[in-house]
Amino acid sequence: MHIHILGICGTFMGGLAVLAKEAGHRVTGCDANVYPPMSTQLEAQGIELIQGYGPEQVSLNPDLYVIGNVMTRGNPLIEEILNRGLKYVSGPQWIGEHILRDKWVLAVAGTHGKTTTTSMLAWILEDAGYAPGFLIGGVPMNFGISARLHGDKPSDFFVIEADEYDTAFFDKRSKFVHYHAKTAVLNNLEYDHADIFPDIGAIETQFHHLVRTVPGVGRLVVNGDEASLTRVIKRGCWSEKELFGSSEGANWSLVEHPGGGSFDVLFNRGDGPGDMQGTVHWGLTGHHNRSNALAAIAAARHVGVPTSQAIDALSRFQNVKRRMEVRGTVNDITVYDDFAHHPTAIATTVGGLRQKLGTTGRILAVLEPRSNTMKLGAMKDALPGSLKDADLVFGFGSQQALGWSLADALKPLGAIAHSFDQIDYMVQAIVQAAQPGDHILVMSNGGFGGVHQKLLDALAP
Repeated sequence: MHIHILGICGTFMGGLAVLAKEAGHRVTGCDANVYPPMSTQLEAQGIELIQGYGPEQVSLNPDLYVIGNVMTRGNPLIEEILNRGLKYVSGPQWIGEHILRDKWVLAVAGTHGKTTTTSMLAWILEDAGYAPGFLIGGVPMNFGISARLHGDKPSDFFVIEADEYDTAFFDKRSKFVHYHAKTAVLNNLEYDHADIFPDIGAIETQFHHLVRTVPGVGRLVVNGDEASLTRVIKRGCWSEKELFGSSEGANWSLVEHPGGGSFDVLFNRGDGPGDMQGTVHWGLTGHHNRSNALAAIAAARHVGVPTSQAIDALSRFQNVKRRMEVRGTVNDITVYDDFAHHPTAIATTVGGLRQKLGTTGRILAVLEPRSNTMKLGAMKDALPGSLKDADLVFGFGSQQALGWSLADALKPLGAIAHSFDQIDYMVQAIVQAAQPGDHILVMSNGGFGGVHQKLLDALAP
């Protein structure tokens, strides 16, 4: 089958292209911005890329058009496809029908931590010899790729990051309803995606749609500390269920070691201390990552991975690119790159680094609020609180781009906060403020104008 993918350079659609190619299909694609690194990765797979969405692309005569959710009515190629009555489908539906059919699907859903938890789960299964396929919205360092059909042998298992964002312009259900998971992780649920969801209740409805697709022989692994997920489950649950967290009745819980790194894993504590399963020894920071690990351990157990083996595998987990990734150290000043962009993710990222450092180093938080939700201003009032563990804050974004004043939003932080609308001026200010022993934490869900390398270059003697 020849498929032509519209919006191919996005993380999800690019991963779909790789999977389709591995499955033996001929794959071509187009995007508004065809440029490295995604373009070079796809071209290395033998995938032909076309710049733009010209209607003449119908002359490729593919068997099927696979439509990304960035595509809208009015797009010239979309209009040509519709006018000619050509066959098209959404990316998630194509994945569900052509890749996930007949697989044991392990899907990880949640407002935060999807990429990291999916990567942990895929690594646990890989370490246990399951050779799973996976599709992840980032690049897990244990694999170096974001998607594959299977490992070094055919596998019955597939691990997928299950996004609640809508599917396509013609299908406003969340992507994850197409995956038909047998094991589903519900990691957390907060208000996000203000561009498509009016309130948290609307997101809870989509999560319950996911719950409705899990079979009776399947299992839900649910964060018992989240009131929103409790409401989702109360709307109906037809599958096995295991809870993780600190709430009463949780099947899985943890005990943190001093310093906030390693932790003990407990199972079925009931009214007592719980059964000690082992200790995860690693260097990841933050309670959120320990919670992510607990979910991954529980999900892996559903497919037969012994808890002790999952715990051991996590000691060799190398995290995900752009998740507290150290980009370099100059003059004892360390520059990190992190994907955090929602206030809760920002707070947990900064807080995790603070817990690791204690009082031994300053945190210079560098933030670009560029997500659709942030641009709508829905979360701007929560920004100051999310940055409370930072010593200095440098924000980037013009009022023209955001639609609101970043300087005004950061005012509650007082003199420690500074805002800029030009990256070079911000880099200069950060370099002037930085001292040996400092930690510069850059947070954005975009490229941020290459600010990480700009900082490293400017810090160099």
